[in-house]
Amino acid sequence: MKLLAVITSLALLAPALAQDAAPYAPRTVADRTTGEIERLDPRLDALVDPNSPIEVLAEGLDWSEGPVWLTEPGYVVFSDVPRNTVYKWTQEEGLTTWLTPSGYTGDVPRGGETGSNGLALDARGRLVLCQHGDRRVARLLTPFPSAGPVADPKFKTITNNYDGKRFNSPNDLAIHSSGAIYFTDPPYGMVGKWDDPAKEIDFQGVYRVTPDGKSNVEDQSLNAPNGVALSPDEQTLYVAQSDPKKPHVFAYDVGSDGSLSNRRVLFDALELSKTRPGMPDGLKLDTQGNLFVTGPGGVLVLTPEGDHLGTIRTGGLIANCAFGDDGRTLYMTSDDLFCRVRLKTKGSGF
Repeated sequence: MKLLAVITSLALLAPALAQDAAPYAPRTVADRTTGEIERLDPRLDALVDPNSPIEVLAEGLDWSEGPVWLTEPGYVVFSDVPRNTVYKWTQEEGLTTWLTPSGYTGDVPRGGETGSNGLALDARGRLVLCQHGDRRVARLLTPFPSAGPVADPKFKTITNNYDGKRFNSPNDLAIHSSGAIYFTDPPYGMVGKWDDPAKEIDFQGVYRVTPDGKSNVEDQSLNAPNGVALSPDEQTLYVAQSDPKKPHVFAYDVGSDGSLSNRRVLFDALELSKTRPGMPDGLKLDTQGNLFVTGPGGVLVLTPEGDHLGTIRTGGLIANCAFGDDGRTLYMTSDDLFCRVRLKTKGSGF
């Protein structure tokens, strides 16, 4: 999330504040590239062409997050968390508002990061959202429009509490083929974050919601759990932690009943975070089980064993990514930018 990422690089604070003070005007960008592909291992060449351009598709966003490719009708959408909005981007139309409100549907104005964060599709192609402001995981009931924004959006709560206590602000999610939903619950969307008096749960959990709606806490020992993703065979769950002291990507074994065990550190980003802005945040996997993890300096490309092959560097803080189009395009939410890069590998599920 933006708060922890900025903590790691005080030099970025002044530009960020200047941007927040400027008029908010997200807009489509044409024929602009940014950053570079950093090759650390020759194995990267089979996944990413080091000469692939990183295209900027839109700019002027507040804090972009949670992209997902909607197979039907075939376009990418992503959250702008502080603006309580989901945007759509297409080659024909560019950037347009798609869903608002996205994460806070209340009538009383409140501070904090209120919008949706992580987005995912369930087995029936329905959109499931982590809603910061409403402190829940919810499903969008309104059909996707072929053109224009979602009209009069309606949501259904999937889960909003654990043991009768409201969640902090569900952040990211991964949906198992069984229908179970894994999600993380840091307090990023709360006004006072970890010290918010409205915080009802005294830990930041990794949860599993069963298909019948029961919420189980799978890990309550992480300080800042963030992105979450399943391996292609669904035998491993990965969780990124945005903790400056322990910026780790964790791996868990997924049991036959969906429970998690055997947590271990797959990748430690501490050294990278000392010289590059950002923390481990969102992540996705390709069909071979390689991880594309947003973190210090860009999207880190990791093998299933945790070897760092290279980094897709977008030039600044980066939050999340998702495969789209034919599965070989990686869309990236990079702070105020929305970018993409073509890959050689294909995303899991395509």
